[in-house]
Amino acid sequence: MSLLKYVLKRIGLLIFVFLICSTISFVLIRLLIPDAEPVLGAQAQMEAAWREALGYNRPVMVQLWRYVQNIFENRSLGMSWQINYMMPVTEVIGQRLPPTIILNIYSMLISIPIGISLGIWAAIRKNSITDHTISTVVMIFISVPSFVFAFLMQYLLGFRLGLFPVIGSSLYDAGGSWFNWTMTHSLILPVLALSFGPIAGFARTTRAELTESLTNDYMLLARSKGLSRSSAIRRHALRNSMVPIMPGILGTFLGVMGGSLIIETIFGIGGVGPLFLRALQTLDYDVFIGISMFYFAIGLFASIIIDCSYGFIDPRIRMGEK
Repeated sequence: MSLLKYVLKRIGLLIFVFLICSTISFVLIRLLIPDAEPVLGAQAQMEAAWREALGYNRPVMVQLWRYVQNIFENRSLGMSWQINYMMPVTEVIGQRLPPTIILNIYSMLISIPIGISLGIWAAIRKNSITDHTISTVVMIFISVPSFVFAFLMQYLLGFRLGLFPVIGSSLYDAGGSWFNWTMTHSLILPVLALSFGPIAGFARTTRAELTESLTNDYMLLARSKGLSRSSAIRRHALRNSMVPIMPGILGTFLGVMGGSLIIETIFGIGGVGPLFLRALQTLDYDVFIGISMFYFAIGLFASIIIDCSYGFIDPRIRMGEK
């Protein structure tokens, strides 16, 4: 029952924080940049009617109130005026969401096993040449931004050696499918560029947690009962060291989604990242606010899942207990 109260309390706080962040985003983008001029032509009257209905010519707080009304009454986040003219924002974002999600899923599928394996290997061989080598590589991966790796691989592996395309394939070029060799081959470089940071993060965290677990008293007790070192590590040390690592996977996934904004732009992938930048450049406010709300929502929702997952991973943890 305490867990249910905790979750309900967190959901209430989530809604409150989401409203605050969305309001700040809406007000700031409206105040900082003037509205784009409406288009002229046959659809000018229709656009003028929409702008009047949404209060574009009213004070910013009236615009905010109209925007909220439109969400609840019409279940709409507004229209795109510049990128896809008169197309609902949900459809505009929905068309760009698949490549972003696929890119991040591929990145996590590579990052999780490699990063955790490197961390385990470094912890088991602590203070050896292997440990120092892995720690050095991890430090480089953490220190160098992902877009630097993107440019290096784009030049060396794509341009000089010609092993991979320097620009991601479009859905049309890939034959209308996101899951074929043409599309996968064009995503290898951006996936690698996005993976270096999470690999380093998982490796460093796993090494630190597993090193601490290997020096705890329960490991000495397990060895004294006759368990081999490998069995004690697998059955005791790894299980305890994974407690703070597993919930961090979702947080890392969201962090990668934020970082993919630049990587998608570099490799010309038509995902949410370039759409976000284009919406800001073209003053397509509704699209910009819609994407901002999308990131706010998944970030806040992930925080609840991460917190609650501790109790499922480690039964000793009871969420909501005093």
